[in-house]
Amino acid sequence: MEFGIFIQGTCTGPRAHVPAEEHKALMDEVGYARTADANNWKYCWVTEHHGLTEYSHISASDVYLGYLAAQTSRIHLGSGIFNLSPRVNHPARNAERAAMLDHLTEGRFEFGTGRGAGSHEVGTFNIDDTSSTKAEWDEVIHELPKMFAQKDYTFHGDHFAMDVPHNILPKPFKAAHPPMWVACGNPATYEKAGRMGLGALGFNFSPVAAMKPQIDSYKEGAAACTNPVGTYQNNNVMITNSVICMKDREKARELACRPDRGLIFSLVCLYHDTFPTPEGAPVWPEKPRQMAPAEVDAAIAAGALLCGNPEDVCEQLRAFDAVGMDQLVFGFPNHLNPDDTHECIEMFGKHVIPEYDKDPVHSTTHYRSEATAGAF
Repeated sequence: MEFGIFIQGTCTGPRAHVPAEEHKALMDEVGYARTADANNWKYCWVTEHHGLTEYSHISASDVYLGYLAAQTSRIHLGSGIFNLSPRVNHPARNAERAAMLDHLTEGRFEFGTGRGAGSHEVGTFNIDDTSSTKAEWDEVIHELPKMFAQKDYTFHGDHFAMDVPHNILPKPFKAAHPPMWVACGNPATYEKAGRMGLGALGFNFSPVAAMKPQIDSYKEGAAACTNPVGTYQNNNVMITNSVICMKDREKARELACRPDRGLIFSLVCLYHDTFPTPEGAPVWPEKPRQMAPAEVDAAIAAGALLCGNPEDVCEQLRAFDAVGMDQLVFGFPNHLNPDDTHECIEMFGKHVIPEYDKDPVHSTTHYRSEATAGAF
């Protein structure tokens, strides 16, 4: 099992409207990436969101990823995601951005793709039907590897065209293109991702056990993959969860009961209207539900939270390992202050990751080395 963090420029409350506070939030998360890079974490995913006040203020994720490239040395940096709708990002621009980041990271870029977080976000670009972006993604995803490889690229499809031959530059840093991923929701999408040879980005909001059907669907699709979209199969399924790993067990449990801990979930329920909202879940501006101290053990047992000191978290992870995901990723929203967040990332990275991830080489590096030359 490999591990990562994801960052999205969370800036909650009144500070979301104060430029100096917004700046601090963005730079705090740069610091989290640096700490993860120095403490055994393999992946850092950066979101692309538009107009999602408080929840995410990172819209130019390619710019942010380029900055992180100069701030880190080992951790892989991923787009989580670049929106493939030609109405949001022209396909040639996505190919250019991915290849440029591949160069700036010297092969550490992970190319995550998707269709957007919901109607409010895509409405930024005058898209009033979220389902219309599905056919766009289906068309564009197959063209990106061709843009990476061909010197005289042309295309005429239903959603974009390039009639005059163009060489889309730069070409990727290595002979093969960066590992390709897609954001997934329901089991059918996971199966489709596996069958297409794409890694699955499960930015889920469910306990770990609830993700097993999706992971099983992905692995069934991956086993049947005979013609991957790119030049190699990225057999990788990632899911997300929550962690509070502190040197002091009791401090970790106290942090789990902070009254603002559920704020991010209430914003998810507000903006991600293409996801089913659990019955009774708070939708911003409803007050988030505060966990009582007696409920912490139940949350751990349900696989909704890892919490305690490194020894505790190592033991709790056994149930996660059995579910079968390849990568486990954690967000660090600001119910933890920056000092506590750095401690959590460092404690987990130094004392937990080595117990579960024995390979110093990223799985996607292994897959990329198996690429088929001249496929396009």
